[in-house]
Amino acid sequence: MIGFPMTTTQTQLRLAKRMSRLGTETAFEVLVRARALERQGKNIIHLEIGEPDMDTPANVVEAGVDALRKGFTHYGPSAGLPELREAIAADVASSRGIRVSADEVVVVPGGKPIIFFTILALVEEGDEVIYPNPGFPIYESMINFLGAKAVPILLREERDFRLDVNELAGLITDRTKLIILNSPQNPTGGIITRKDVEDIAAAIGDRDIMVMSDEIYSRLMFEGEPYSIASIDGFRDRTIILDGFSKTYSMTGWRLGYGVMRSDLAVHIARLMTNSISCTATFTQMAGIEALGGDQSEPEKMRQEFQRRRDVFVSGLNQIKGFSCRLPKGAFYTFPNIKQTGWSSKKLADALLDDVGVAALSGTAFGAYGEGHLRFSIANSIEHLQQALDRIDQWTKKHL
Repeated sequence: MIGFPMTTTQTQLRLAKRMSRLGTETAFEVLVRARALERQGKNIIHLEIGEPDMDTPANVVEAGVDALRKGFTHYGPSAGLPELREAIAADVASSRGIRVSADEVVVVPGGKPIIFFTILALVEEGDEVIYPNPGFPIYESMINFLGAKAVPILLREERDFRLDVNELAGLITDRTKLIILNSPQNPTGGIITRKDVEDIAAAIGDRDIMVMSDEIYSRLMFEGEPYSIASIDGFRDRTIILDGFSKTYSMTGWRLGYGVMRSDLAVHIARLMTNSISCTATFTQMAGIEALGGDQSEPEKMRQEFQRRRDVFVSGLNQIKGFSCRLPKGAFYTFPNIKQTGWSSKKLADALLDDVGVAALSGTAFGAYGEGHLRFSIANSIEHLQQALDRIDQWTKKHL
């Protein structure tokens, strides 16, 4: 028998150039660091990851378990189960005051595929996409990855992180293909008011520009009522609504989201599903039907609890040296200004994790305009939030 010599030489990995343009979501990187510190025996308060700490409502869990027992363990249609698409269409039509049919709904595993698929389907290399900054990092990552030009619209603290419609109007050019809106907003908790939405629609006018409206936190508002640009005459066919179950129903691990869009675009988004993921898990979709159609008291209790936590945490932050924080109007994040500490955002976030075991994110994890801020997720108990405030306060008294 002829033997082959062993070798340790590896073929050089040659990644496609576009991989160098792909960003990340820092929350997961910080979570890994925090978990490593925990394994070393350090007590960590997790305020880095954006997921509710409550359990999925029991009726939704039972619906998922029942679906598994009934054999919902096989492939389903790429666009989603007809029953769930119908339920989503009815829910969105009711909540946004628009007409929606099931063939305008595409069910996907989480919210991110709608971001990716929308940009992939609509935007060519060199086209311009306007997106909020600071904002959810995957917007900018996907725009850059696909070779388009990322055009940030600055969300200013003095405006409670509402975008300035006049600034937005000044960024629109003949190359603008897509505008991304997010309200309530990650990471700032800011909202786009009804008047803002109407003014944005007027600024776009009748130009051939699509809008992706990320409304994943629309059920987690503390002030006012959500208002979608899809509700404005002339924008129903130009809007892709992104929504899902992760935040409202504490279903992050179930991976269940959806997009609502004109039916001729939905066909192509479903084709991207076929080519990439095949379909969303069928038993999670059955749970989603129960989530939308079942008792809504648990989601409302969650919203009220997040509002209570917001009030406690923001009040505490504003008593800490070097910190000042606006009151977020939605979602479950705070975005305090830390410029008076004299520390950069990344350096301060690292120090709080390493020195006192408080895991937070640098504002720059959400874009260059996030410098001077930290993001804390308040998806943790009042007890832990108070402990975090005490630790941060002790740190500032020692180092500032």
